[in-house]
Amino acid sequence: MSEFLFNEFETISAKQWKQKIQVDLKGANYNDTLVWNSTEGINVKPFYHRDDFQATFSAVPGHPKKWSIAQEFFVDDESIVNGLILEAIKNGTEAIVLASEKEFDPSKIFKNFSFESVTIYFKLQFLSENFFFQLKQFLSEKKAAVFYNIDIIGNLARSGNWFHNLNQDHAILEKIISENRFENILSVDTGFYQNAGANMVQQLAYGLAHAAEYLNHFTADGAKNPKMTFQIANGSNYFFEIAKIRALRKLYALLASEFNVSETCHVIARPSKRNKTIYDYNVNMLRTTTECMSAVLGGADTIGNISYDYLYHKSNKFGERISRNQLLILKAESYFETVSNPADGAYYIEQLTDELAEKSLALFKDIERNGGFLSQLKEGTIQRKIKESANKEQELFDDAKLVLLGTNKHPNASDRMKDDLELFPFIKTKVRKTLISPIIERRLAEKMEQIRLNNE
Repeated sequence: MSEFLFNEFETISAKQWKQKIQVDLKGANYNDTLVWNSTEGINVKPFYHRDDFQATFSAVPGHPKKWSIAQEFFVDDESIVNGLILEAIKNGTEAIVLASEKEFDPSKIFKNFSFESVTIYFKLQFLSENFFFQLKQFLSEKKAAVFYNIDIIGNLARSGNWFHNLNQDHAILEKIISENRFENILSVDTGFYQNAGANMVQQLAYGLAHAAEYLNHFTADGAKNPKMTFQIANGSNYFFEIAKIRALRKLYALLASEFNVSETCHVIARPSKRNKTIYDYNVNMLRTTTECMSAVLGGADTIGNISYDYLYHKSNKFGERISRNQLLILKAESYFETVSNPADGAYYIEQLTDELAEKSLALFKDIERNGGFLSQLKEGTIQRKIKESANKEQELFDDAKLVLLGTNKHPNASDRMKDDLELFPFIKTKVRKTLISPIIERRLAEKMEQIRLNNE
């Protein structure tokens, strides 16, 4: 049937399509009218055609066959967190992310936990050799699937300081990796680059250079095949975000091949905080839905959502249930788990993937030529470049060229939020001495929201 139908129509070339478009434009300039330039410097055409491609598309290394729904929990009271985890698993959570600022008792956290079916991810905001080995022993006995996500460079970039100091941090990490060569220890967090305003080329290049620092260090002494996990944040540029994850996998495979280690990386995705708002907060559900969709189609292994009231409410059952259900609907009702690689072969996405990868690789090479990621971080180059990108994006938002519905376009003037703020939703200033300037996460709407709050 399909062959019969398609044989009824002649093949139309890219040149013929463009000629037809130019006729319909009635004298308007094709490039000025229909081609737009992204903040990454990519010219996006109105259509893509197989004539634009010289060869077949290369496969994306490590693209997962399935993805998991994750939910994050902050560890305070172990018994309370345990109850929340068990309830979330009962209601569809397939992986948990445990964030903590201090040591905890794993036997209390994981009481009655389904180790055989639920993956565990850690976001520990401290580095303790003794605690790690206690945790590792406990989880090994349970035969748990675990990603420890230790990122000492990420902590330096985010906070401006090492956990302890350069030598001690590296010594602890070296011991952990040397005694746990086949565990998922290392992580590169590119999410806070995105939340600070880095464009996608910067996110990919900095993530790659960040990973290169670890590979340089932990392959030099003969360490075998260190595994790499990337934590990313997805924004609202739908097709670009799909291409970003695909480009990340291709770039990491290229880098890993140079170090003779596994070319497959593990990707954990969650929505960006940069475009979220406190006014007209229900729009956040629309934003996080499309951002989670991008993560699925781009090929993230695990996807965690954030609730619509994440910025201003303490964690609550309703918000967490809605955010979890968004992912459950995508997986179970929207059939987003039916096909593992639906973006393969889509001309637009394949082109975006290649262009993002090429531009990111060029920036990565420039970073390496100029001393590497840590060197440029200590010099302040990385921070300055991200700030420049963030300022450009902020200008677009302030001029309403970058739209956040309900905030800088069609705001509800009667909306009141001052009495609903359980959490402080703006940048928190903590005066302290730092080795380097930290990379600061900042939402686009902060200044506008503060003005509105003051005028309520």
